[in-house]
Amino acid sequence: MTNRTPKQTLGLDANGFIDERKLPEPNIGTAPISGERYYSEEFMQKEWDHVWTKVWLVAGMEEQVANPGDRMTFDIGKESLVCTRDMDGKVRVFYNVCQHRGNKLVHEETSKGKTMACAYHGWRYKVDGELASVPSPEDYPEGNPCGKLRLKELRSEVCGGFIWYSMNEDVMPLEEYLGPVYAQIQTYDLKRFKRTHWITVEGQFNWKIVQDNFNESYHLPFVHPSTKYVMEQSYKYCQMDVFEKEGHARMFMPGNRPSLGLKGGYDETLKQMQHYFDFWGLDGEDFRSDPHSIRAAMQKVKREKGKEKGLDFSGLTDDQLTDHYHYTIFPNFSLSLRPDGAFFLMATPHPTDPTRCYFDTWYLNWFPDGTTEYYSAAMFETVSWDTEVPHITGLVGEVACGKVIDEDLSVWTTQQKGLMSKGYDGGYLTGQETRVRFFHEEVDRYIERGEAAANK
Repeated sequence: MTNRTPKQTLGLDANGFIDERKLPEPNIGTAPISGERYYSEEFMQKEWDHVWTKVWLVAGMEEQVANPGDRMTFDIGKESLVCTRDMDGKVRVFYNVCQHRGNKLVHEETSKGKTMACAYHGWRYKVDGELASVPSPEDYPEGNPCGKLRLKELRSEVCGGFIWYSMNEDVMPLEEYLGPVYAQIQTYDLKRFKRTHWITVEGQFNWKIVQDNFNESYHLPFVHPSTKYVMEQSYKYCQMDVFEKEGHARMFMPGNRPSLGLKGGYDETLKQMQHYFDFWGLDGEDFRSDPHSIRAAMQKVKREKGKEKGLDFSGLTDDQLTDHYHYTIFPNFSLSLRPDGAFFLMATPHPTDPTRCYFDTWYLNWFPDGTTEYYSAAMFETVSWDTEVPHITGLVGEVACGKVIDEDLSVWTTQQKGLMSKGYDGGYLTGQETRVRFFHEEVDRYIERGEAAANK
């Protein structure tokens, strides 16, 4: 580990590294997790009123609006939003609705220009939201609306290369909302990560099924059997924590070695690690008799040769150089971090149907200094910095999200059907699924607080 100037920040230790100490177990209940919450329209409306419209969410990557005048649109439930970078360089998020008579303002997913014009009556807005011009300005009984009206703006912040927004005017600052997670995820210098894959699928399953899945690793041996060759699968050798105050969670999973319970199959371990052996100058055959020693060897060589290879790992602990640091951030996305890349996994609700949702998979890569190509461990292929990233959309089964995520998708639709069955009584969870139960209790807490406030 590299020495750094001592400082104390929430979520970090005295030397500015992730505070990896085990967190206290949360105080959770034992009540069944009702299947109805995955298909009830009434519960879906409660989530919209008291969760989605109250929390911080992610709109996209800051690189999508890199220059003044850039803009992008996206949907969340029933709402269409537009994100812009104004001419002074500030990132803003607005409801995508003209203030004249409510027409959708911007229809393209990406566009650019100093102004945005409504296709219905020609009202034109600046990218900072100000109404710039209208036809027949003299014909308004209340006077020219320019200078009086502007697009309705949402709270927004930029953190870690992501654009965050909230529909709650009174939402706490993002740093407070994320708590320790705010500083911990930024030890990876996420602004240097570039999105190389962007896939959105519409699935026939409730959005919470996605978050449930990424809140546990109990399914790994059965849904992702090949991962046992290069990462730990047993909860006994992983660390799982809940940030009880903020509602988020994390898991540390050792990587760059087989699961400790694996006996044999080491040819597959060496095969999956071959790219890394080549890049870092190691000989896989040196580890054939003891593949569990790969992890320590990779940590050592990355620490010694990182800067030489164009990858400055000085902000990361030794464990971060090999392991998977997986964060589930309430309510709807997961960030699975490696030293040179990440999975970003996000579910958003369907506008009207609780048994459907939209699921985004982004693969992010850190390209070493001076390079334009690098191996994407997530997609098992070399990717290019110069290639424009298309937004691939479709139904589950129509488009591929990558090997690992496609394996997850293979069970979500069948689980939705089971959750709607009269034969499901609410589940029987393991201790390692604590984060699943905590997540549902957090949803309930938001709803209870919201309903209590509404009834005052």
